[in-house]
Amino acid sequence: MNNSKKFWFVVGSQELYGDEALSQVQENAQNITDGLNSEGDLPFEIELQTKLAISSDVITEIMKEANYRDDVLGVITWMHTFSPAKMWIRGTKLLQKPLLHLATQYNENISWEKIDMDYMNLHQSAHGDREYGYINRRLNKNNEIIFGHWRDSEVQQQLKDWMFVANAYNESFNLKVARFGDNMRNVAVTEGDKIEAQIQYGWTVDYYGIGDLVEYIRSVTDSEVNQLFKVYQDLYEFDYRDYSEEAFNDSVIEQIKYEVAIKRFLDDGDYTAFTTNFEDLHGMKQLPGLAVQRLNEQGYGFAGEGDWKTAALDRLLKIVAQNEATGFMEDYIYDLRSNQSHILGSHMLEVDPTLSENKPKIIVNPLGIGDKHDPARLVFDGKQGQGVVVTMLDLGTSFKFIINEIEAKSLKEPAPYLPVARVLWEVKPSLKQGVKQWIKEGGGHHTVLSLKLNTEQIEMLLNMFDTEYVLIN
Repeated sequence: MNNSKKFWFVVGSQELYGDEALSQVQENAQNITDGLNSEGDLPFEIELQTKLAISSDVITEIMKEANYRDDVLGVITWMHTFSPAKMWIRGTKLLQKPLLHLATQYNENISWEKIDMDYMNLHQSAHGDREYGYINRRLNKNNEIIFGHWRDSEVQQQLKDWMFVANAYNESFNLKVARFGDNMRNVAVTEGDKIEAQIQYGWTVDYYGIGDLVEYIRSVTDSEVNQLFKVYQDLYEFDYRDYSEEAFNDSVIEQIKYEVAIKRFLDDGDYTAFTTNFEDLHGMKQLPGLAVQRLNEQGYGFAGEGDWKTAALDRLLKIVAQNEATGFMEDYIYDLRSNQSHILGSHMLEVDPTLSENKPKIIVNPLGIGDKHDPARLVFDGKQGQGVVVTMLDLGTSFKFIINEIEAKSLKEPAPYLPVARVLWEVKPSLKQGVKQWIKEGGGHHTVLSLKLNTEQIEMLLNMFDTEYVLIN
């Protein structure tokens, strides 16, 4: 559990129930807080607000403080009893952080042998949930709702998923993308309004000439190269194929320099995502391939051809997924056979190793584009499992996201002449329907593929931004 960040637990009631009832509300709320923290396997702590939400002034004070506190990632509300919703309006309107309505009650069952009107008045979550839900709908809060008993494992898992999403939402406003070079010339989908993206999602996108990076590359020491070369030997298989050991190692060493230099450059500027472009490589011998993949594996977001939107989206989804099985992807080739309808995903070099099913191997191969030296890259087959493919497009007047549910499949054909990593997946509801709708909606060829995240988490995140999206499933 991350103890430096937390979520506030705010419990709704009202003064009409009297001090004795409110004391019981406070005790029950503390028990739920303690229970979730000890039993829920949650990534962040839940902290109960000791002031019950029983007036507009109290609620407004809590929400303003939540906005101000950097260690508060969001607010979880529970309507223990009937909490008149007009008193929530001001505070809820002011809240700028993720809001979760936990629609639960303290007891799992109805105690028929004990129930009386006092009990009914004290346990009015079913009543209070509807009053509270109504006002959030009127305010267009796009808050998440989780329903069920707080000790239920499914409820706790949903809470856990939401916490990861809410954390990513907050981190989005610290996200910085470094663009090494500009967009690939004549390509449409990589363009976009960087100012509007910063207004809506918090992303800072900065351009740097290749010369700025080359200076960092020149400063990499032999000691740094030798140390990282040994790491590569431990982690990966070296597949020399038709290259001499010397020529192969020279290519790998060049990529090591790029890894060290790009990481140092990004860290110096607090960047967590970046782009490259094979048309902007003046002063560099190769397009970064292996170097990019290594940085992907460390959690940096990336996209090729200067596509800053996908690089930022990659980083954002990596935060939600804890950098598991999530990375930059590109649709390449269809298998159009009726019984084998798949998409083969890959890229020129930079397929994310977090998607790898097997131990990656390093190969060196001509790039066939960009007119540079043969770059080293990691080659592997992708994992299997249910997942999502997500893209972001700029429509000029607005941004839109497209989510497509997919199922990644095992790769049975060896493809000995394909010098890049590969992932194979089935499109839902079908290849024909899914691809047709993707194209109709304007979806680009650059995406983020995740075999860790589910549709609900992506929708949670996009709803927090109150942004447009289309789901294909």
